[in-house]
Amino acid sequence: MFSRAQVKRVLQRVPGKDRFGVYRFLPFFFVLGGTMEWIMIKLRVGQETFYDVYRRKASERQYQRRMENASETELQPSIK
Repeated sequence: MFSRAQVKRVLQRVPGKDRFGVYRFLPFFFVLGGTMEWIMIKLRVGQETFYDVYRRKASERQYQRRMENASETELQPSIK
């Protein structure tokens, strides 16, 4: 892969070290985060995107909680 010296040399070549210090890498990570977000929204694997799966799982969890709450309320009068 890459040796430590090679990585250090590449990082030293990024401009703005005197003015921004380690913060000079922020634009790179901002673009990387935006790209990841775009991929999660737009890229389809099969029929679904990441957010389709997230919404489906969230609604399944909500339904499960409602069913558990409904079963608890049915049991409470019989206990008294």
